[in-house]
Amino acid sequence: MRVVVKVGSAVLTQDGEIALERMQSLVDFLAELKKEHEVILVSSGAVAGGYTKLKLDRNIISNKQALAAIGQPVLMNKYAKKFLKYDTIVAQVLVTAANLNSQEDIKRVRATVETLLQNDVLPIVNENDATATEELELGDNDQLSAYITKDTASDMLIILSDIDAYYDSDPRQNPNAKPFKIVNKIDEKELSREVSPNNVFATGGIVTKLKAADYLLKANIDTFLASGFDLHDVRSFMLESSHKGGTLFTCKG
Repeated sequence: MRVVVKVGSAVLTQDGEIALERMQSLVDFLAELKKEHEVILVSSGAVAGGYTKLKLDRNIISNKQALAAIGQPVLMNKYAKKFLKYDTIVAQVLVTAANLNSQEDIKRVRATVETLLQNDVLPIVNENDATATEELELGDNDQLSAYITKDTASDMLIILSDIDAYYDSDPRQNPNAKPFKIVNKIDEKELSREVSPNNVFATGGIVTKLKAADYLLKANIDTFLASGFDLHDVRSFMLESSHKGGTLFTCKG
């Protein structure tokens, strides 16, 4: 099985720094997952990585692009070092919205990823924020990860986030909110809600995750949403075939 794992800025950063312990936990999980599956990582954190080196106002687009340019090699270097103990080579794959709107570019991205996977290299995908226009956007890495999942003929998307599941109401406001374990269809009203990211570096929220899952549901591809802070649920689901927590978006049964 080919799996895309997306990790957000809220998970990878803390107090303006790269959250190294959480990154190490992620790397340990990916190394185990790689024993059984082909794995592609879609990783946020470039802007946050840049901010650790240079404190620029992130609300100015040119500053944000500069921070991404500084932070991308910082992020990749940290991943490369952490994967060393698993003898795993990592590769940077930067894409833009324009790439994913062009069938020719999609074919080239797919061919690159295929070659990397065939040679046991872990592709790490991110939006090329340093040159992207329209406010950096594809918009957010939830959407990017959904496109990459479909365009690389992957079987599943895993979204690791500060949101540990999809609930029937906002768990931050309602202590009695109940998580959905399995979702077969997403209500249009849910998809049109206002985006509400929790983290200063994040661009998403539950709505962008639902949009990503909805896009893949329409392509008959599963999405699993779980916590990136505590990987117990995703480990249970992917490594032990036990659905203890998190939400599975699926067309199947």
